[in-house]
Amino acid sequence: MPIRDKVPQKPAPCCGALLKAALLDSAKDAPFPWHRVRIEEEDCKKYLERKQQQADAPLQVPAVDSSIPKTLELSGITTQDDPFGNEPELFDAFICYCQKDIEFVQQMITELEQTEFKLKLCVFDRDVLPGACVWSIASELIEKRCRRMVVVISDDYLDSSECDFQTKFALSLSPGARHKRLIPVKCKSMKNEFPSILRFITVCDYTNPCTKRWFWIRLAKALMLP
Repeated sequence: MPIRDKVPQKPAPCCGALLKAALLDSAKDAPFPWHRVRIEEEDCKKYLERKQQQADAPLQVPAVDSSIPKTLELSGITTQDDPFGNEPELFDAFICYCQKDIEFVQQMITELEQTEFKLKLCVFDRDVLPGACVWSIASELIEKRCRRMVVVISDDYLDSSECDFQTKFALSLSPGARHKRLIPVKCKSMKNEFPSILRFITVCDYTNPCTKRWFWIRLAKALMLP
């Protein structure tokens, strides 16, 4: 008997293919989804508006609010300060000095704080916390936290804008040195003239070998006056 050629048969379509075909046929007769186009256009407009607002926004970040109590500008400015301003740290004297005279200031700490005098000095590099305005802190300490101010005079002092500000501010609080608030201390021999605004105030001279033995006692007694 002759062998009949087998006619290849197409495989039966799967359920997924039948579903896809049905959806395509139904889509031919369905109306065009204009409402989706409108929604997409509105989304694009909102996106472009947000991008434009971000481009026009200022560079600074807006203040971040927090439930944590904030420290006031002039509270919590020293290492032993109460951060909420209830018990501000007080001092016997504010030390006005330039950075190049820091070794003399360290000697002053040893002689006045760590001896029988037990004075409390305000030394900016040691006692003041970073992060606040230099001028505001200096004004607050000189006027309200320190009973006296010691001005460490040298040639380098004359070039310091910070020392100039602190000295003039202290003088404005005690015109004519009526309250003995400001005490000039000459710590080095000078090539330049002594500051003219301090010439009318009695000076404590560390450079004079004849009076050096009384220097720390005189300075301590001046700072201990009521």
